[in-house]
Amino acid sequence: MPELRQDPITKRWVIIASERAHRPRQPSVIDAASNAKPCPFCAGHEDMTPPEVLAFRDGKAAANSADWSVRVVPNKYPALAPDSAAQIDNADFYRARNGVGVHEVIIESPAHVTSMAGLDERQFNRILRAYQERLRYWQTDRRWQYALVYKNQGERAGATLEHAHSQLIVLPQLPREAADELDGVEKYFAETRRCIYCDVVGVEMARPARLVSNLDRFIALCPYAPRFPYEVWILPKTHAAAFEDCSEQDIAVLGMVLRDVILRLKLSLEDPPFNFVIHSTPWNKSANTRYHWHIEIMPQLARAAGFEWGSGMHINHILPEAAASLLRHARL
Repeated sequence: MPELRQDPITKRWVIIASERAHRPRQPSVIDAASNAKPCPFCAGHEDMTPPEVLAFRDGKAAANSADWSVRVVPNKYPALAPDSAAQIDNADFYRARNGVGVHEVIIESPAHVTSMAGLDERQFNRILRAYQERLRYWQTDRRWQYALVYKNQGERAGATLEHAHSQLIVLPQLPREAADELDGVEKYFAETRRCIYCDVVGVEMARPARLVSNLDRFIALCPYAPRFPYEVWILPKTHAAAFEDCSEQDIAVLGMVLRDVILRLKLSLEDPPFNFVIHSTPWNKSANTRYHWHIEIMPQLARAAGFEWGSGMHINHILPEAAASLLRHARL
């Protein structure tokens, strides 16, 4: 079973999930005549995954049948498990916890699509709605405090299967990165009585050098101090703490914006590997209405090296103003 272990010096928690070492890795080309295994995420292979917990179907097809557009299943090799009977002894010098949590996979297409850029706007909307439904479902369980929706596209970004998919992990505690961000939000509000992300939106709209796109309800921008070349954030223009509370109209526009940014990255950077994460307010007692949810998209064009790991500081060789200009002028 997975474990959560805490570094005694930094108090940073890590997940020890040794079973994930057995995850299958899929070759880049599926060839029926070769010895390559079939893709477990393709329609018709539903028996290769755990039973679905959510699926969007146009008709009345049975659960776990091939007639679906987006499908959500528990991760077969989870980083965390919802239930754990194992007991962990904390009597010695170190501190650990059972690795309880939720780990799900959102399969983004029944066809074997390897790049999210190949999906149409309607499919983006379905994927975002699936995110919302699973977040709302787990939000009612009082064991959990924080959830992260994330996507790894490309082997360099951490994907082990090429079929387009994203993931959801739900945690019983607030991870350090989220806690630090919330602390910054709180300090800024205490000083100014304003939301720092709302002020970021206002500043970037007034000085559009870092804008990638500016639509009705959302803004896409290259942040002022990006960790990664061509990093892009998508933020709602109107203050909102939780992604899962977005209206249908918001989701429709967000699908357009997210697809637009991913297409711009594909055309400008030759379909780079990337990660994206949805940062939303924590649940339960940690919930913070002053938080401002957003999406961070991080192309993986250069690997972190010794300085980054040793110092915690990133070296970025691309000015965000230049990155935004390139993406903004991409011919879609």
